[in-house]
Order: sequence, then C-alpha cells, then structure tokens
Amino acid sequence: ISSVNMAFIGDLDPFTATIPATKVELTVSCRNLLDRDTFSKSDPSNQCSIITCLLFSQYGRTEVIDNTLNPDFVRKFILDYFFEERQNLQVVGSLGSRLEKPLIGIPGKKCGTIIVRAEELSNCRESVMLQFCGNKLDKKDFFGKSDPFLVFYRSNEDGSYTICHKTEVVKNTLDPVWQAFKIPVRALCNGDYDRSIKVEVYDWDRDGGHDFIGEFSTSYREMSRSQSQFHIYEVTILLMLMCVLLCSTIRVLGNPSQPTSLHYMSPYQLNAYAMALRAVGEIIQDYDSDKMFPALGFGAKLPPDGRVSHEFALNGNPQNPYCSGIEGVMEAYYQSLKSVRLYGPTHFSPVINHVARYASAVTDGSQYFILLIISDGVITDMAQTKESIVNAASLPMSIIIVGVGPAEFDEMIELDGDEERISSQGRFAERDIVQFVPFRDYIDRRGNHILSMARLAKEVLAEIPDQLLSYMRTRGIKPGPLPPPYTTAIHPLLTRRVSRI
Repeated sequence: ISSVNMAFIGDLDPFTATIPATKVELTVSCRNLLDRDTFSKSDPSNQCSIITCLLFSQYGRTEVIDNTLNPDFVRKFILDYFFEERQNLQVVGSLGSRLEKPLIGIPGKKCGTIIVRAEELSNCRESVMLQFCGNKLDKKDFFGKSDPFLVFYRSNEDGSYTICHKTEVVKNTLDPVWQAFKIPVRALCNGDYDRSIKVEVYDWDRDGGHDFIGEFSTSYREMSRSQSQFHIYEVTILLMLMCVLLCSTIRVLGNPSQPTSLHYMSPYQLNAYAMALRAVGEIIQDYDSDKMFPALGFGAKLPPDGRVSHEFALNGNPQNPYCSGIEGVMEAYYQSLKSVRLYGPTHFSPVINHVARYASAVTDGSQYFILLIISDGVITDMAQTKESIVNAASLPMSIIIVGVGPAEFDEMIELDGDEERISSQGRFAERDIVQFVPFRDYIDRRGNHILSMARLAKEVLAEIPDQLLSYMRTRGIKPGPLPPPYTTAIHPLLTRRVSRI
C-alpha cells in the first residue's frame, strides 16, 4: 500500500515563485514619537507608514495602533534581497541586522526614532492554527473585570524579541477564550521549532495604557505536542493559567504545476515522491502474487465539495482503491494531483488504521502487509499515530516512512523506534515495525536518479525480513511445506532418443 502525503497552498506565497533571491523580513517599531493629538496620544500608523512606504518602495503600510507613542507594528514587509547586487537596504549590513534612525520632518522638534530589524526567512511552508484560553486572570478594571488580549513575540539571538501576532480583545472576563487564528510558522519562529516564543497578557485600556497581566514562554515544538491534550502554562507575576486549546499545523507544499513543489510533474524527470514510490514499489511488488495494491492519499480537498480527507483512494474509487502494479500506482498518483487540492494538516493515523484493519483479519501467517508512507514534514496527529503504531505492532504488518524534501523529520525519527521503543499511554509496542529514511541522505550528488532509488530501496527494505520473522516466531508460526521442485517437461521423442544411446 502506498500512501502519498499532500498539502495545499491557497494564496500566492513568496516561496512558490522562482526568483533567485533571499527573502528578508523587515519589522518596524518606533519610540518616543511626537504627540500630534490634542486630547490623546498619537495614532502612529499614518506618520510612520509614510516613512515605511518610502523606505520599502511602497511595499505597503503598517496597521494603525491607537493611542501610543511607542508602537511595535505587527505587519511585516517581505523583500527580495540580492546579495550580489547593490541595494539600498542598509539594515541587512547593520550590527545585529538592526537599524535605528531619528525621524525628521518638523523643524526644531524631536519627532522620535524608527527601528527596523531584518531577518532572512527560512524556506518554511507551514502554517499553524492556534487557539488559547485563560483561567482566573488578574482583575485590572475598577468597575469590571479585565479586557484581556495576547501579544506573541519570537526571540532573537541578541536576547531581544520581535512581535509577531496580537489577538483580539475579549471584553470583561477573567476566563477568556480567544478566537483561533492562523499564522505562518516562519512568522512565529522562522522554521526553528525550538526557538523561544514569549506570550504577554494585557488588559486593554481605551487610552492605550494597557495593563500588563503576566507572561509565559513556550516553543512551536512544545505547542505542537499539545494537539491531543490541553497544554497548560502558568503565567508569571500572579497565579493564573493559560491553555492551548488548538495547535494544528497546516502544511504548504505548493502548486504541483510549479517547479518549487515537491509534487511537480516534470516532463524530464521523476519528482521525489515518484522516485520513492518506484524505488520501493518495484521491489515489493515481486513478493505479491497478484500485484494489486491499494493506493491511498492523505491531506487533500476532494471534489466536488472540497471535503478534507486524510484517507482517500488515489484512483478516485473508494470502493476499489486497488492499482495494477507499481505502474498503476504511479498513474493513480499523477491523476490524483490533477483532481484534488493539496491541503494539510498531516495525519498518519487514518492510513495506518486502514492497513491494520486488513492485517487484523489475517493473523495466521499466510499474509504480511507493508505500508509505504511518503511525506515531507511535521506529523500533526503524533499522539494518535503513536497509538496506531503500538496497536499495529501486534499485527502482521510493517511500516516504511520515506521523508522527502528539506524539512526536519524529528517526529518521524521518533516513530522509527531504533533507539527507544515507541509507546502510547504507558503501553510499549510489542516490536519495532517502523523504518524511517530521509530520501535526501541517499540522493546521488551527480544526479544519477537510478542510483539514488537503488540506495533508497536497499536502506528502507533492510529491516523488513527481521520484522516479518519476529512476528512469525513470537506466534509460533513455522514455514509451510515447500512447493514441489520446478521441473521441465521432457518431450516423448526426446525421451526415446535418450533411450537409444
């Protein structure tokens, strides 16, 4: 069974364009702005955004922040940076990629300071859905409760923080539930899953003097592990709790018609998914008597209604997902790319459970099932996947996972179980049934794809014989009688000739 992972990008993304440039993100802050309002503080977007428009060649404007002279703008500016060309982007060459300049415009008055920080963006195509709630927050309003909101910052190497998101204000409550929001992972941590993320909790005030309630620190990796259970943080300053209600990764692979997509259907060579399918499938199919393989996809919106599925037939026939040989699987894969919209998040457990249902029906040793999963990134149902593998470890099946692309594969390495037997809710897998291999480690640097596929197949199939034998031995299943020896029929005339000699 071959399972092909997919995801969808809806809007134009700067990383899907084939532009030979580094992407640089600019963050803008201002300090000690000149107060231009008579009865309140300035609303600084107008005067600051004019400056940013000039600096960034009219890339856009910042948002408006009411009643503050020290704004930290959430809106970012993403620019192409060509190292080999001369560009008026001084911040890149500044110490710590941070540039601070005085604002000018009104003679004889100090207008304040603008601060611009630059950071090179990683090639991370994931987004994440997050939702938070609070419990027993501190009461800050005299006549009511609090009007809390959250501000998210990612850490920098110099110990400073860059703002990356603000939630909406939830009025008059000490137990807020904020709306779920979608944010690119590169905005949250620039693709570094262990990068510190600071979250500050404030009580909103109309005059802009928002009261600080408390803060806590986390990381994207830590929040990702909260998908199957609530993750609770104790907010410092006073005893109060923050809880992650939702952390669901939405993976973005790009349009299969674009060369930047891992699913790109080039007329000249196989993509990474197709190479992995062919490399492993051409060997496995020789051990299958009828060479009919169910081929499943996961992570796509299906026609006609756009329903998201994590277990669908690549050939479009859920009643009969079987494909004839590896060529049939390849054809179904290519056809599915034309009919479905790739979409995340990435769930492994449905296809593992699918194969486990087949395997649980045949436990006498007459059949052994091999599931091939090809994926390119984060597993977003890790807890459920672990449970599925622990359950499947008692069945006649093995799982091969091939990682394609440049992503980190920490979760897949954990599933491999070579160093530590995988467990779920205190139960350990009966045996090791998972083999994970990152395809990039076996790609021939000279571009010889046949050699690359041969190396991959040798590595991923190396553990299958021992896994099969371990299942048979633990259940006392012995090999059946050997088939009769193969003999060639002798023609009667040839027999008579031999007898005359």
